[in-house]
Amino acid sequence: MSAEQSTILVVEDDDIVRMLIVDVLEELEFKVLEADGGEQALAHLNDSNQVIHLMMTDFGLPVMDGRELASRARQARPTLPVLFASGYAESIEVPADMYVIGKPFSIDQLRDKVKGILNQA
Repeated sequence: MSAEQSTILVVEDDDIVRMLIVDVLEELEFKVLEADGGEQALAHLNDSNQVIHLMMTDFGLPVMDGRELASRARQARPTLPVLFASGYAESIEVPADMYVIGKPFSIDQLRDKVKGILNQA
């Protein structure tokens, strides 16, 4: 494992979509944690032994939407970069220090977006 390997928490309620995103990120040599919703994501985020460099979350999650999850994630980890994935990327408002990628996205778009965010962090 390389020293610069980053850990990304992927939060997506659609199993197939989550699996595809995880596969792509692992292919790009990121370490990936998975969550199928807010509660599972918060369990990872509240584990102080778990290093997380970026949380990528679906905006339209059931129970706790992506915006609420992001705000709770920031309570646990104030500097955590957050990337929202949304089929309605152009119409969602995200806080100035968070990011959005429109679905569907290509492997190259995902790679460039994630690397760009991690390089800024």
